[in-house]
Amino acid sequence: MDDAGSVDSSEGGQTDTETTTDTDATTNANCDFCQISAGAEPAALLYEDDRTIAFLDQRPAVRGHTLIVPRMHEEELLLMDKMETAAVFDTVRTVATALESTLEPDGFSVFHTSGPLVGTVDHAHVHLVPRFEDDTVGLSLARRELESGDAAALVSAVREKL
Repeated sequence: MDDAGSVDSSEGGQTDTETTTDTDATTNANCDFCQISAGAEPAALLYEDDRTIAFLDQRPAVRGHTLIVPRMHEEELLLMDKMETAAVFDTVRTVATALESTLEPDGFSVFHTSGPLVGTVDHAHVHLVPRFEDDTVGLSLARRELESGDAAALVSAVREKL
């Protein structure tokens, strides 16, 4: 992962969209995260339940950098069923609580990225990154003033879609 939060392709990915049906979930035979979920690939597994798994990132930004993924192969977190999305974020909370008491970080960065500009892993996932005062994690955003006219137009347009 680089400073912009982009995910390196070595974190996992696939090249084929072939799916197979497991007991309760759809999996992609060529997806590293699906293989980890099925127990076919090794991972430093922190937590699992019937809908999600959480494991240490193989290329961590800091000690405790964790990936939380749905067991079902889904490419986009924001397009998943509401219950599946809620399960992912419930696991984020559960694992963050355990990491908090284990590592005593100064805080956490929790993020999801999507689309071809920000990553190459085609399995929905959330990064849970413990933060420490002396870490070198860079998740900066170029900031500017919010213009009232732009804000009003965007609020109106978004509310029409809700």
